[in-house]
This record gives sequence, C-alpha cells and structure tokens, in this order.
Amino acid sequence: MAFDFVALLIQIVIGIIVVAPILWLVGRALAGKDKAKFTDAIWIVVLGTIIGVVVGALVGSLISAIIMFIVWLALIKHFFDCGWLKAFVIAVIAVIVFIIIVLILAAIGIGIIALGLGF
Repeated sequence: MAFDFVALLIQIVIGIIVVAPILWLVGRALAGKDKAKFTDAIWIVVLGTIIGVVVGALVGSLISAIIMFIVWLALIKHFFDCGWLKAFVIAVIAVIVFIIIVLILAAIGIGIIALGLGF
C-alpha cells in the first residue's frame, strides 16, 4: 500500500483554501467566535484529509465513509468545543454552503476554465 504524498499535499492545500474558510464561517456563526478559530478550521481540514486518506486506503467502501463522517464530526466537536448535535449542524450547513459556492462558480464558468487548464 503506497500513498501518493503529492496528491495528499494537493488535497490538503485545496481543502485549506476552499473548505476551511467555509467551515470557519459556519462554525463561527453557530459555535461562536471565541470557540471557532480559523486555525481550528485548518486543523480540522488537515487532520480530516489525512485520516480520510489512511482510512480509505485501509478500509475502503461504505464503511470508510461512515467512519470518516464520524471522524469529521469528532474533529468539529473537539476543535470548535461544541456538542455532537451542533457539530452535525455545522457539518451539514458547511456542506450546503460549499455546494452553493460550487454551483455559483460553475454557473460563471470557473469549472470550465479549470477543465481547460487540465486540473
């Protein structure tokens, strides 16, 4: 089992650029500005990505998706100092905001530009 460290680093950087700000804003709105720091959102993304790659490589399938869902909730719960329900709500709203941003970017053609550049 070999890991592609370059791909992992790219995933982490993209996650920090795209997911961390969304997670931070939603966490700040729901958990409070004292509990949800931007550095906490970065740690959630970095650890979630690394653990996700390892779990995906070891387990695979639907089981790894369930494990990773629980891991992401645990990371949000720990770093944003909130309960499981609030961590779940933060995760769901962050995903919804992410989807809306992706749809807006796709509507204005950012996705087409990325495809043309070979990303």
